[in-house]
Amino acid sequence: MKLKVYMEGGGDPRELKSRCREGFSEFLRKAGLENRMPRIVAGGSRQQTFGQFCTALGKARTDEFTGLLVDSEAAVPPGTGPWAHLDERDGWVRPKPATDDNAQLMVQCMEAWFLADRDGLAGFFGNGFNRKVLPARADVENIAKSDLFAALRQATRRCTTKGEYGKGRHSFGILGRIDPGRVMAASPHAERLVETLMRQAGVRP
Repeated sequence: MKLKVYMEGGGDPRELKSRCREGFSEFLRKAGLENRMPRIVAGGSRQQTFGQFCTALGKARTDEFTGLLVDSEAAVPPGTGPWAHLDERDGWVRPKPATDDNAQLMVQCMEAWFLADRDGLAGFFGNGFNRKVLPARADVENIAKSDLFAALRQATRRCTTKGEYGKGRHSFGILGRIDPGRVMAASPHAERLVETLMRQAGVRP
């Protein structure tokens, strides 16, 4: 099975899209997909990513798996499937060929994954990083998006090498550095993403 994942992010500049692909590919490689890596498509904006996914899904062959990976942007109530959440929040109706496997969420956004590996985060920013101001809770998916960004800016305010956290400047570099095992342990949706790709690729955990 050939895998392709349309990932929200990367914006318009080509260089930023490249960093998005590299960071996510490195994360999945370390998660156990090194020999069956999916093709990563940096879709840009949320709506652009969904549109590209729908087009690709409609053209996919039987030996191809096409995935969508976007931020949930808000808490996902227990027992709520990805398409139900995306329908409620964005008005996205599940395309007819799609199953729940095709829709994957970063809850509430990718930055929640960073807090699952605070050692990796601190190592990325280096001198001046203040982990004490990060939210103490371990259930990272329940930290509001606004709180995540505020905490990251505060924690990096005095960093001498990388500077204050900026999504375009830092996010994909951090993604490639953090430990997928820690992320999966703290984020059920991250675990679901990796397990789905492994199953579709025929990789044994």
